[in-house]
Amino acid sequence: MGLRQARNILLVVAVLLAVWGCSEEKPTVAIDTDPERVPTLVTYDVRTLISDSGVTKLRITTDIWKIFAEAEHPHWEFPKGAFLEQFDELFNIITTISCDSAHYYVEKELWQLDGHVTILNRNREVILTQQLFYDQMRHEVRSDSFVHIEQAERIIEGYGFVSDEQMTIYHLNKPQGIFPVEEDRFAPRDTAGRSVINK
Repeated sequence: MGLRQARNILLVVAVLLAVWGCSEEKPTVAIDTDPERVPTLVTYDVRTLISDSGVTKLRITTDIWKIFAEAEHPHWEFPKGAFLEQFDELFNIITTISCDSAHYYVEKELWQLDGHVTILNRNREVILTQQLFYDQMRHEVRSDSFVHIEQAERIIEGYGFVSDEQMTIYHLNKPQGIFPVEEDRFAPRDTAGRSVINK
């Protein structure tokens, strides 16, 4: 076999291999691209400022921030909870809020906080509930859940809560009780609610 013939055979083999390689089906991996379920962006260990009309209103600290920018109704998710700090015009912290998980609905400018929501307002009052909504358009905070408010001299409990943005002027829709704060309010109690220590 001459050199020319060997070269032609190699050329034919190379062409056949190329055609065979192109015709072979390649393995594929299915990727879910549903914008309702797959976030556009996921960020970890976040500490960021949020502005409203050019004014810094909030600082958010969270482990995971998922942004669903391409969803029919764009929203953010904070599945591992969030810690929010609210500022006044002079950038002083006036309110802090923590929760187990949170959602922010971009079009409605509405925050939904869920699970062990704890608020400390500028009056040093502690407000506890299981679900809270912060409506930035209406400048209103509300809850339909059970609410426990610890003031300096009394504790107020009830269902349903409406407040201003700073959570200092509020109204309980269905108050269940007002209790004076005792010197040792965390002392063990009997079934009537009386302190066991002071019996």
